[in-house]
Amino acid sequence: MVGPRFDEPVAAGGYAWWYVDALSDDQRHGITLIAMIGNVFSPWYAFARARSRAADPLDHCGLNVALYGPRGRRWMLTERRREHVHREPDRLALGPSRVEWNGACLTFRIDEVTSPLPSRVRGVVRVYPSALASYRAPLDREGRHHWGPVAPHARVEVEMERPGLRWTGDGYVDANAGSAPLEDAFSGWSWSRAAIRGGTSVLYDIARRDDTPLTLALAFDASGEARTVPAPPRVALSGTRWGLERATRADAHCQPAVLRTLEDTPFYARSLLDTRVLGSSTTAMHESLSLDRFRSAWVRLLLPFRLPRAPRGLNRSDRQCR
Repeated sequence: MVGPRFDEPVAAGGYAWWYVDALSDDQRHGITLIAMIGNVFSPWYAFARARSRAADPLDHCGLNVALYGPRGRRWMLTERRREHVHREPDRLALGPSRVEWNGACLTFRIDEVTSPLPSRVRGVVRVYPSALASYRAPLDREGRHHWGPVAPHARVEVEMERPGLRWTGDGYVDANAGSAPLEDAFSGWSWSRAAIRGGTSVLYDIARRDDTPLTLALAFDASGEARTVPAPPRVALSGTRWGLERATRADAHCQPAVLRTLEDTPFYARSLLDTRVLGSSTTAMHESLSLDRFRSAWVRLLLPFRLPRAPRGLNRSDRQCR
């Protein structure tokens, strides 16, 4: 994988997403961005797949933006219909927002509205990879789901007009793609990435539906080359307010601590950890995902309140919210 390419085919019922996370140099601010084709967490896409195996992923797209900082969190993901999605090799338009790649910088031009309480969020995020990675791994035995880092390390510039916010920091970029629903293949996962001496570590524990767990323990050097390393011991973390279990991997005799829970939902949590990985004391970005929780009826009923779907013919998430 050499840089993102936004026009690759996505199978009916499948998905592709490009993920970015970053922390400011003073670690007071953070951001995650996920550009999605075939939003795997969309209740609307789940309903469409239940009706037909030929469900169109391009009719269920969106840009997930989450801002974290001392003044609180802002979260947004409006689902865009096919008529509001435009793809080129180096450009992806999702409603009024767009993502662009010029070979050196991945730029997010954000124009979205928070949910469930609406407020406009507008700004530009520029991601400058230190190097591009070619590593790509199948996540299931059938090879229907794949993951790989695009940029294990990047410098990130955040310039938000609304809210007024400007910072720089270190970040990370990866991509996932699949030709089938995520929840059919996996019951959940734990993932983390951290800066370590000489590069970046990625630790990925995946619980498959066929009861064959997968652990990926990787170290990426400054040139983006991947090296498989012995997986550190697995360590339990404190649970979330929703009772979601969290776990990670860390060096022997290290008990990682949750510094901050950035996102806390019934089926998903994002956290910052104080930990030690591959001999480096570091702050890790960590996520826990329970797809058993996600596919439960009570969670599916809650999701439409958090993930609005843009009306037909309207190329803004909320025109009355200026």
